[in-house]
Amino acid sequence: MDALALEATSGKKTTNGAAAPAVPVPSQPPVKRKPAKKAKKAVVFFEVEILDAKTKDKLCFLDKVEPNATIGEIKSMFHKSHPQWYPARQSIRLDPKGKSLKDEDVLQHLPVGTTATFYFRDLGAQISWVTVFLTEYTGPLVIYLMFYFRVPFIYAPKYDFTTSKHWVVHLACMCHSFHYVKRLLETLFVHRFSHGTMPLRNIFKNCTYYWGFAAWMAYYINHPLYTPPSKYTCTYVFIDTTQCFCQIGNFSIHVALRNLRPPGSKTRKIPYPTKNPFTWIFLLVSCPNYTYELGSWLGFTLMTQCLPVAFFTLVGFIQMTVWAKGKHRSYLKEFRDYPPLRSPILPFIL
Repeated sequence: MDALALEATSGKKTTNGAAAPAVPVPSQPPVKRKPAKKAKKAVVFFEVEILDAKTKDKLCFLDKVEPNATIGEIKSMFHKSHPQWYPARQSIRLDPKGKSLKDEDVLQHLPVGTTATFYFRDLGAQISWVTVFLTEYTGPLVIYLMFYFRVPFIYAPKYDFTTSKHWVVHLACMCHSFHYVKRLLETLFVHRFSHGTMPLRNIFKNCTYYWGFAAWMAYYINHPLYTPPSKYTCTYVFIDTTQCFCQIGNFSIHVALRNLRPPGSKTRKIPYPTKNPFTWIFLLVSCPNYTYELGSWLGFTLMTQCLPVAFFTLVGFIQMTVWAKGKHRSYLKEFRDYPPLRSPILPFIL
């Protein structure tokens, strides 16, 4: 009994003396070690100090500003402590006399330390570009029509609500009205503005320019004593065709520029010609919308041969040249591969 018990307990031999098979022991799966957690990098917060650009007085101190905060977000923080200065009214700068920083500029990418000092300048009351454009363009449209229909208190009473016998006067009214109706529709449905607002004071300056010139031109063109400069119908047809060509070209350029900027963004790209033949002028000019605008008013000047119209065309050409040169310089500065053959407004000339 003792031997049998010994065999049973030892498990080395069976009753007939043969070696007993070893009983397999289930192996335990290896213990998976959890990977060591990487130590999180400590976020270095910024301290932002905003001073008045004129007096250097401290206006605001922002603590624990995240390094990836944008200037637009800093403006919103500043607005909370100074509600009278909403973001569109603020100009934030690195230097009191320097340029305004863009809203999309990131704090940690600016040449500042963890304690950043910015300078604030009040831009004054702001108004949206859409409102400004609608006001600018509605005025000339209405004012010109008032002179065209000869409403009372403009000319002598005997001419109230009379019409001109010269058909060039009616053609001029159609061209002028079409021009400003097109501008109004473009403002509502085509233009995408890189800046949402402009100073409120500019609307008075712009309206004085557009409304004043519209009244000056309309007074002489629709005057009862106005006589057309020529009676050659083919000349008017050619000039009117040129104006239509320039108006379509101007609209085509505005659509092409609109398609370069996705909705809600401030993306800038190099404009190139599209399948539309009116955009092929991009091969030679940086701002062909101004080129077509100039051609349209030159045609209107030749059609009416009115001195106020010629003066308005000249002043407009000077202003558009200034804008075109500014945009041309911006393109050259921003894009290294910008086409070198382009001129600002007139091919190979200006």
